[in-house]
Amino acid sequence: MALTLRQLQIFLAVADTGSTSAAGEQIALSQSATSAALNELETLLGAQLFDRVGKRLLLNDNGRLLLPQARQMRDGAASIERQFAGADPSVPVSLQIGASTTIGIYLLPQILAQAAQQYGRSIPQVTIANTADIAAAVAEFRVDIGLIEGPCHEAGLLVEPWLTDQMLIVAAPTHPLAQLRHLLSFTELNQAGWLLREAGSGTREAVEQALVPYLHYLRAAGEFSNSEAIKYGAAAGLGIACLSRVVVADLLASGQLVELETMLPPLERNFYLIRQSKKILSPRLAGFLELCRHASRMA
Repeated sequence: MALTLRQLQIFLAVADTGSTSAAGEQIALSQSATSAALNELETLLGAQLFDRVGKRLLLNDNGRLLLPQARQMRDGAASIERQFAGADPSVPVSLQIGASTTIGIYLLPQILAQAAQQYGRSIPQVTIANTADIAAAVAEFRVDIGLIEGPCHEAGLLVEPWLTDQMLIVAAPTHPLAQLRHLLSFTELNQAGWLLREAGSGTREAVEQALVPYLHYLRAAGEFSNSEAIKYGAAAGLGIACLSRVVVADLLASGQLVELETMLPPLERNFYLIRQSKKILSPRLAGFLELCRHASRMA
């Protein structure tokens, strides 16, 4: 068997684009050469990797089995290139970073600014999504490292506790619960309408883990795909919310939101650094990890 990185690169391009013509454009190869290389790979492996549906090529179970291994091998080769390119400061090298929403918006930019000072022309490529999606991207070698704000359920990942985040329950100053002059009871909170993140979000899971043991059930007044929408929805009076202090700090300072005083204990959650257990650490990636750890020591 003479499996090559070029064959795997072509396989990944077809998997990403869904056709040999689009894959050929992506990797600067003719459609016929791309198709021939894919057929050669399938013959070599003795298995069809795609289902042919009209002009579309859709990964089948064989292809899905190969996909993370192909990404790992491509990633390993790219890491070798980056490792040796890193000795030349004139060569821009990119890190593929995945971050869940709160971290990606509020914490990651400062770390990237520090990384830019250290790495010069390094060009980060950042994917921001919910925790489940980032964990899947790390597991499949689509990103080099993940920074997530909820428990990780993907197998094969190294999970490192990173930061402790304080969660606050907030509402508009005009919300009925904000008018009460006592510690809000579990019953009062249970009867309120909550603005929540979507399923799969680290924030949603952290909120449910923190509140459900006391309130048993959160009555949803709305579900949103990012925390920014939730905090402005709360400020508009749509419901109450449990969000990170870093998310709501600006609206608390301006008076558009108020923190509700409750009988609940202090609410905290952990942020985590995650990476594939088989991931090759280039000097740049190791340095970025250390920058993240330094940020945790300064928090």
